[in-house]
Amino acid sequence: MDATAHTPPSASESGEAVEIRLEGVSKVYADGTVGVAELDLTFAAGELTVLVGPSGCGKTTTMKMINRIIEPTTGRIVIGEDDVTRADPVEMRRRIGYVIQNVGLFPHQTIRANVGTVPRLLGWGKAETRARVDELLATVGLDPAVHGDRYPGQLSGGQRQRAGVARALAADPPVLLMDEPFSAVDPVVRERLQAEFLRLQSTVRKTIVFVTHDIEEAVRIGDRIAVMSHGGRVEQFATPADLLGRPANDFVADFVGADRGLKRLAVTGIAAEDLEHPPVLHADDGLADARAALQRSGARWAVVLDGSDRLHGWLSPDRAGGSGTVGGAARRMEAWVPREASLKTAFATMLQHEAGWVAVLDGDHFLGVLTPESLHSALRRSVEGRAPETAGAASA
Repeated sequence: MDATAHTPPSASESGEAVEIRLEGVSKVYADGTVGVAELDLTFAAGELTVLVGPSGCGKTTTMKMINRIIEPTTGRIVIGEDDVTRADPVEMRRRIGYVIQNVGLFPHQTIRANVGTVPRLLGWGKAETRARVDELLATVGLDPAVHGDRYPGQLSGGQRQRAGVARALAADPPVLLMDEPFSAVDPVVRERLQAEFLRLQSTVRKTIVFVTHDIEEAVRIGDRIAVMSHGGRVEQFATPADLLGRPANDFVADFVGADRGLKRLAVTGIAAEDLEHPPVLHADDGLADARAALQRSGARWAVVLDGSDRLHGWLSPDRAGGSGTVGGAARRMEAWVPREASLKTAFATMLQHEAGWVAVLDGDHFLGVLTPESLHSALRRSVEGRAPETAGAASA
């Protein structure tokens, strides 16, 4: 961009994440219908905030008032230091990324042209625009050489959605608004897009307002969640773990579902106090020594590590007979998760392998194991607020 052609950017123009404040914001229609009650909400800089609730509760209206597609009846909306209710709406929208359910790509333009729309409107040079577009296409998992010159109709639904995210990020906006962006794709693609988007957000750290009707999606991706009810009221504004562990009222409890304890597994991380520590043998130990160690401990099995203390497998007393080494008799251990996984991932791994325990690794280093009993204890600690949260973790 030619620096001489533009005035210095404000905080909300620079691409750096900024706070969004809604101060007494409401929308009342001409017939007296209240679309959104007076909202006082703060969306923290660099966080992904989800607006969730039943159809007609005002979540999309709230989001559209942020970029003044819908004009608020009362109140102020402040992005960074700028009161957007007093700003030129066209110029302001060019500084806000916007992703909608059906993507909204221009069908007659190539993907590269679509993604470069806002930089062109802002007067970026051709070389700079092309470099930014190619960078973003690669970032969202689309090869610029393969997909850049294709048209939207030549891409799958998931690919079009990724192109829509790239277009929204092209001018490096500080704020990204997303209106049910993944609901039009099948469940498998949707889960993959959610994971990819979380990976992208961990890099770009934009201030994101994300609208969905799906509490599972909200819990998986949100740093904070606002549960809205009819009439545009916010019933609870909390982290996913707090929302699931301590619903504010019956409406929230009913909305998040009776299985909220299971949902909470997805936003609860593995803590050191969750781990059990079975006997440890090494692959080059003799079986005679292993038998003695198992007998002394009374354990039903032992973890087997190699010479570098990496997980090698496990050994039960029935395989510890005869001579030879532990490594030759040990069973391979398939049920393991990384330390940063959620309890949901650990539980799913345990079920997938029909295992009575799952090993937890920090890189290659063995930390301990989770059992059904320790998983249950970890969930209880989570509900009581004594366990780490992993909101927005792709591993959830």
